[in-house]
Amino acid sequence: MSNTIRIGTRDSELALWQANYVKRQLDALGHKTKIIAVKSTGDIILDKPLYELGITGIFTKTLDIAMLSGDIDIAVHSMKDVPTALPKGIVQAAVLKRANSMDILAFNDNEEFLGAPEAIIATGSLRRKAQWLNRFPTHTVVDLRGNVNSRMQKLENSNWNGAIFAAAGLDRINLETENTVGLTWMTPAPAQGALMIVAREENEELREILAELNHEATETCVTIEREFLRTLEGGCTAPIGAFAYINKEDEVVFKGVLLSKDGKQKIEVAKTVKLGKHLTLGEDCANKVLEKGGKRLMGQLNHTPMPAQVYATKKLTAEQAQMFDSSVKVDSEDFIKINLTRIPRPVLKAPHKNVIFTSKNGIEALIQNVTAGELQFDNIYCVGRKTKRLIEKRIGEVTFSAPNAKKLAEYLADNLETKEVTYFCGDIRLDELPTLLAENNIEVTEIEAYKTTLAPREVEKDTKAILFFSPSGVQSYMQINDTNKTAYCIGETTAEEARKHFTEVKVADMRTVESVVALANADYQK
Repeated sequence: MSNTIRIGTRDSELALWQANYVKRQLDALGHKTKIIAVKSTGDIILDKPLYELGITGIFTKTLDIAMLSGDIDIAVHSMKDVPTALPKGIVQAAVLKRANSMDILAFNDNEEFLGAPEAIIATGSLRRKAQWLNRFPTHTVVDLRGNVNSRMQKLENSNWNGAIFAAAGLDRINLETENTVGLTWMTPAPAQGALMIVAREENEELREILAELNHEATETCVTIEREFLRTLEGGCTAPIGAFAYINKEDEVVFKGVLLSKDGKQKIEVAKTVKLGKHLTLGEDCANKVLEKGGKRLMGQLNHTPMPAQVYATKKLTAEQAQMFDSSVKVDSEDFIKINLTRIPRPVLKAPHKNVIFTSKNGIEALIQNVTAGELQFDNIYCVGRKTKRLIEKRIGEVTFSAPNAKKLAEYLADNLETKEVTYFCGDIRLDELPTLLAENNIEVTEIEAYKTTLAPREVEKDTKAILFFSPSGVQSYMQINDTNKTAYCIGETTAEEARKHFTEVKVADMRTVESVVALANADYQK
């Protein structure tokens, strides 16, 4: 062995923290150490959920190669990321004392959504997704990838209600905020919260040094959890949770769970045995799960059906597309094109007491003509959270935002002192808002901020469902496509247009793209 122990690690902040934690312990024992950071496949490929990548040891494979090549002496891993079968020539050298094993929910605003039928939760873990949907079956779960820092940043910049993290990870790099709640009901991943050090099997001298860092109680518990996982033959492609601990009576308490990907099926097992009689606990509990229907469920999880073909008439973001189950193939393209209007500058720079926006297109039209500082708007009203967010980012404070035109009209009827508004709209727009305002004696001045043109695309014949987000989208689709499919619509007005052509029309509960996606996904996921 060389005089310096070369410690291999991923290059994320959390992984480096973990490697340096090991480095400090080895340094305290009088050994010279050096950190060598590499980037893993799991850190590079961020556009797919982990369970879709089909690679065992996605976060450890690069370090395995570096170790076998002699570039590093040891590697430090979050033990939950390590496959139950290590590569030939590499062995477990030490398991460090376990930190918090729990999953934790970080949220954007408050916890009220936990009691609501609609919410959006982000996670890249199939286990977390399945357990969340088992408890909250009407919620939507979207994919979230990246290191802990980037995932937290994505949450803060999103319209998601919350995202799920490992509590130990947030605690280690001081990312846990007040807006978190521990998910005590969620069974963690096998070995979650524990760190594993691996080394080359042939290096007995180094393995003896690392054995001094081993925490026996943690090793006992995580070995049981990983044996449960191994016996079920699960990995990143199966929703499996397991947790063991040793109580004050020197008993090993174990709980394991296997779920279907959609969370609708759940098989649990729990058992307590005396320490010393625990050697087959993980395997025994896994076999119990298999006897209770787990064998059939694992067969379903390992079966890959032909994907259902779904087409969205609006270009979906990567996050929206990833809301679909892996059994669904989704394509999307904009079926309508928006052309912003060149609004005369004197019109924009003139004082406007009350202005209304119902889409981001009207806002974009304004800011291409004048700067925010040139606008003289006393009060800004809008429809939709995304519209509100864009206004406050590009123009200024929003006086009031409503979820739909009717709610906005009701608010304005009760609260406007000056009964006149300026409405920045498109050439094709619904009459609902102006009509409602007129009925309440509010004078509406409409300024055409953008024009809508149809841009139809030919959809494959075997497509099962079409997602529509406006009446114009339906009209565009109908120019060159057939109607022997299910139409999923963002609102009742869009649905009315779809019913002129389609036999089966379904309407989302909320007027958001995510709600339409969730509605279709629920019908076509396996």
